[in-house]
Amino acid sequence: MSKHRNKFIAVVDKAMTDAEKMAPEELMFSYKGILYPTTVCNPEAFKALESFEARKDDVFLAGYPKSGTNWVGQILTDLVLTSAKHNEEYDSLDDEELEEFPYLEVGDAEKYQRMTNLPSRRVIFTHLRPENLPASIFSNKAKILLLLRNPKDVATSFYHFTNKLAPLPSFKSWDDFFTAFMNGQMPWGSYIDYVSEWNKHADDENIMTITYEELKENRALGVKQISEFFELNLTNEEIQGVVDRSSFQAMKENSEKTHGAFGNVLFRKGGVSDWKSLFTEDHNREMDATFEEHLSETKLGRKLKYGVYCKV
Repeated sequence: MSKHRNKFIAVVDKAMTDAEKMAPEELMFSYKGILYPTTVCNPEAFKALESFEARKDDVFLAGYPKSGTNWVGQILTDLVLTSAKHNEEYDSLDDEELEEFPYLEVGDAEKYQRMTNLPSRRVIFTHLRPENLPASIFSNKAKILLLLRNPKDVATSFYHFTNKLAPLPSFKSWDDFFTAFMNGQMPWGSYIDYVSEWNKHADDENIMTITYEELKENRALGVKQISEFFELNLTNEEIQGVVDRSSFQAMKENSEKTHGAFGNVLFRKGGVSDWKSLFTEDHNREMDATFEEHLSETKLGRKLKYGVYCKV
């Protein structure tokens, strides 16, 4: 797995170095009304992404930043690599020269042409909203694992994350961050809008939705369901091996190998309800009202179990 993550470490290290030379106002750019980090994304790549050709057997993970995508992404990658051991293409899947940064929207405009050389199954992550994904993903019915997390913990985790990571803007206070978060002035845009847009695809047969919280409650069941959804045909023993390797503690201890120095920032606590350490009555009132207005009556909104995880 460490070899599989070399590209991840190289891209992040370069982004950290580049960001240290940039003024705060240079860190973000806007594309179609949504902010993205300049050091890892660019408009030319986004334009090229439109013609990306998805394969039916591609394995997609979609999740807003700080929803647990790096954790679940490692689980998904482990499942696919474990399944690949059943066929003779396994060695090519671990070919370092064929690696690309796993997030679809991160990289140069030539990335998508290089990705045509990657063997199946390609494991691809994304923070993008569905309307900004290539149309071929939906027309070719590639399967997507959609990961959601309760919005208060997303905000809390994002606050700690962005203040520790040079390529992202920092905030003087939690209040300043909360205002930006609620107004959608964040990298990859508004989380409320993100869930609202994905809700339009909530009944698509090629999409499986899982929450961070349910995976924390019963990781073994969640890993099994993910494996079955992608038809990976793993034995119970193989699934249990992935479960054992995917505990938060195990991933945190291995984070330097999988994510370099960035691992300490990514794997902070990995818990549920950390939002209680930051949210005041005013913050709760505003978030509760926004959720009630936009998501409470939607299928994905109900999936989040807001009353369980986000009420005092």
